[in-house]
Amino acid sequence: MTEADPEDPLREQYGDLPRIQSHPQTGRVWTDVVTLRGDMDGQEVLLRGRVHTTRGKGKSAFIVLRQNTATVQLVMFANDKTVSKPMVKYACGIPRESIIEVGGVLVKPEQEIASCTQKDVELHVTLIKAISRSAELPFEVIDAARSELEIEAAAERGEQMVRVSQAVRLDNRYIDLRTPANQAIFRVQSGVCQLFRESLYSRGFTEIHSPKLIAGTSEGGAEVFHVGYMGRPGCLAQSPQLYKQMAICADLDRVFEIGPVFRAENSNTHRHLCEFTGLDMEMQIKEHYNEVLDVLDAMFVHIFSGLQTRYAHELEAINVQYPHQAFQFLEHNPRIEFKEGVQMLRDAGYEMGDFDDLNTEKERKLGELVKAKYGTDFYILTRFPAAVRPFYTMPCPDDGNYSNSFDIFMRGEEIISGAQRIHEPDFLAQRAAECGIEVEGIKDYIDSFRFGAPPHGGAGVGLERVVMLFLGLDNIRKTSMFPRDPNRLTP
Repeated sequence: MTEADPEDPLREQYGDLPRIQSHPQTGRVWTDVVTLRGDMDGQEVLLRGRVHTTRGKGKSAFIVLRQNTATVQLVMFANDKTVSKPMVKYACGIPRESIIEVGGVLVKPEQEIASCTQKDVELHVTLIKAISRSAELPFEVIDAARSELEIEAAAERGEQMVRVSQAVRLDNRYIDLRTPANQAIFRVQSGVCQLFRESLYSRGFTEIHSPKLIAGTSEGGAEVFHVGYMGRPGCLAQSPQLYKQMAICADLDRVFEIGPVFRAENSNTHRHLCEFTGLDMEMQIKEHYNEVLDVLDAMFVHIFSGLQTRYAHELEAINVQYPHQAFQFLEHNPRIEFKEGVQMLRDAGYEMGDFDDLNTEKERKLGELVKAKYGTDFYILTRFPAAVRPFYTMPCPDDGNYSNSFDIFMRGEEIISGAQRIHEPDFLAQRAAECGIEVEGIKDYIDSFRFGAPPHGGAGVGLERVVMLFLGLDNIRKTSMFPRDPNRLTP
């Protein structure tokens, strides 16, 4: 241990406090709450976190300090040596959600502390200071952190607990994000991106960054945000699709991108957003578009396995507020042809034409049927009807009514639409015109195939939807840090 830095701003108020080890400038080191354990009994530590709850009585104070997803109990007893009555009063007067700095000695309590994540240790405080005091809160974080099961159980006992609505949460998202479950959700989301990159880097992919301001539509249809661009019309990219393909034509062979995607869909559903984060990949095909499926299947297995092993603490924190069944997947997941999927639905009593697209109800039912048959929440549906796919989708060589395309599903909901792309320019222009797309607006895209283009295919997936379905959440807004939907443009 070293002596306290003479310039320590806490020294005048509370005197010297020995530190665990010296910081190069201040002589202080910060300890993470999540690392605190009962076998650290007697050690002196310095912490920074938020006041989660406070309970004061006479000469004593009990404070729960929250740091991300972890909490620890702080104990203060007024005595003649390290803690005074004014110090206890000062601590009890610090508002909830304020950021405080505390130091003291770790003690292993006689009984576990049920209300904290760190159950076998508490901190006996010898110094405390409010670094940033919180104003009056629009809602209590402790209320926002409750599960529906807890609220319903209280109601059955005749007690009433506060339920914070989704609208209030999103209006004050910067506070809502402080709950342990939300802290964990966005760490899991970060993990998906990391694992996505790991898997594709290991298979020879290059990360690219395509423009989001473009002259024409990316996907066709009217679901596009139009913008003015230096006196001429432009729009926000609905997908990096066109530029991924240009990269393949530039001999990059295998590429991927993580970036924003914009869809002007007036869809107020549990799974649609006007802006989301796209995870996209594109690759050359040597012989068959199944090569793309091989990469995607292995990639998702890497993501799911990585989340279960590396983010077990976060998954546990999420499950406390949002209980869910663990996501099930196989080492090699089933690939079902569209025709077979149609027949499975017909056998289950659904009426469906050979070339009808799947609606939400049928997607969910097919997911249940696949889960019952194969024991997985994750599967791939291949060879979709050509009429329901984008203009750049390659028709099946053996039957032009179908296409070399696929969708990927999690818990019965579609997360990916992908395909082999048409790489012959005249055929591509023909298909664009047939789909009602202004060919002149995508001329640069079509022309990129006139100088030699290899067979290729790829896919795009919404990050928020993957996280939502992996965690079994009921609304995609829970996995978007600041959601953009038809009714929300702030904060």
